[in-house]
Amino acid sequence: MITNFYVDGFNLYYRAVKETPFKWLNLRRLAETLLPGDTIQRVCYFTAPLLSRPNDPTQPQRQQTYLRALMTLSGFEVYFGAFRPRTKLRPLVKPVAGLPTQVLIRDSEEKGSDVNLATRLLVDGFRGDYEQAVVVSNDADFAGAMRYVRDDLGLRVTLVNPDYRNSSAEELSDAATYVKRLWKSHLRRSQFPNRMEDATGVITKPSSW
Repeated sequence: MITNFYVDGFNLYYRAVKETPFKWLNLRRLAETLLPGDTIQRVCYFTAPLLSRPNDPTQPQRQQTYLRALMTLSGFEVYFGAFRPRTKLRPLVKPVAGLPTQVLIRDSEEKGSDVNLATRLLVDGFRGDYEQAVVVSNDADFAGAMRYVRDDLGLRVTLVNPDYRNSSAEELSDAATYVKRLWKSHLRRSQFPNRMEDATGVITKPSSW
């Protein structure tokens, strides 16, 4: 079966790999591990360029290193949203008498990745680009697009829930043809080598990973 994977990068990171030794994840190998009998035509990865933070100034460099590793994979595509820095006024949980009850904070919001994934899923479905779409996320916002692909286009949609601690969102599982869980064993078997190469030189797994 010709299968495309659509990976919600931030959902995968925060639900599955953030506090694990499995961040150096080969997404094509993961797809082949999850569905060994299928032909993995393409892996589409949806993310946004990370911003440097005072408590973690090197996170953009780690992301770029990881993206270089991913770009060595055949049939791999990356789609970028963006982080938008904002300042927000937020109430204090425990205000102190005589002092302000609100505080101005600096925040950033990721925009575009969800829309990009849903759009790519639908466009590829209209084009007949796959027999099966696999959505790797536990974000209920994708339920509508998944249901359309399944019910209106008549194509198979498999949901892979990256959160091994919690069940799939009900809206998502109801919109999918099949539901699979992503376990640590899948992540463990799907790691890049610590050292690899691309056309520009050596790629080394970040030391903190």
